[in-house]
Amino acid sequence: MNAKPVSHTDLIAATAIEVRAAIRSGAYTGHTAGLAAGKLQCNLAILPERYALDFLRFCQRNPKPCPVVGVSDTGNPALPTLGRDIDIRSDVSKYRVFRDGRLSEEVTEISDEWTDDLVTVALGCSFTFENALLHASIPVRHIETGLNVPMFRTNIDLVPAGRFHGQMVVTMRPIPEDQVAQAHEISRRFPQAHGAPIAVGDPEKIGIADLMQPDWGDAVEIRAGEVPVYWACGVTPQNVLLDAGLPLCITHSPGHMLIADVAEDAETTILKQ
Repeated sequence: MNAKPVSHTDLIAATAIEVRAAIRSGAYTGHTAGLAAGKLQCNLAILPERYALDFLRFCQRNPKPCPVVGVSDTGNPALPTLGRDIDIRSDVSKYRVFRDGRLSEEVTEISDEWTDDLVTVALGCSFTFENALLHASIPVRHIETGLNVPMFRTNIDLVPAGRFHGQMVVTMRPIPEDQVAQAHEISRRFPQAHGAPIAVGDPEKIGIADLMQPDWGDAVEIRAGEVPVYWACGVTPQNVLLDAGLPLCITHSPGHMLIADVAEDAETTILKQ
């Protein structure tokens, strides 16, 4: 792919289809925070069919970090319920390939890894509700500063299913103290995108040692009068898949989401053609 590179700024006003086209062509390989406002952004878990049922059970038992918004047919790279032209092998700006429980490589397309037994599970992402926060004049620091959202491991245990188990990962956004209740109410309306926060305030209560040292993403400033607010994160299933030691699984790289054609709002029926 030799497409002319484009920047995050170039794509701010682009549609979901235009963003995916830039990604598919190789012109854009960056994070997707703030892109295609109003459209659903999705985390990904791609795994062999023989493990998919237990993984879907795990997601059903842990809907906050793992809200399922789409499932492909076995061996089919399309996700027609999320977009008519999606090719999951090339429409994400960066993927992680895991082999036998170890990160093997990060790549910008997975055609060489694709086999006819793979199933794609798409999961809602907290990037989705950020547009609603911004419309309510609630600051979203990582978008303001052009960074990736900070993500952290926690000590919050998840309900296991088969070989899948682990602890929750969260995203953190600094919110003005007098707007925390409003941020809670707005995000609660997006159950397919992790819904309301799972914690507010002291990071140590959920096992986070240092908010300036995220496990993924970028550290962001917490200003006077702001408090850290934590939402369940779709990187959670990445850790779970890693710990399960599958012979092969593929995920998005943290912050690099699939952008769907369906609207982000809670009234949208995800399973529409």
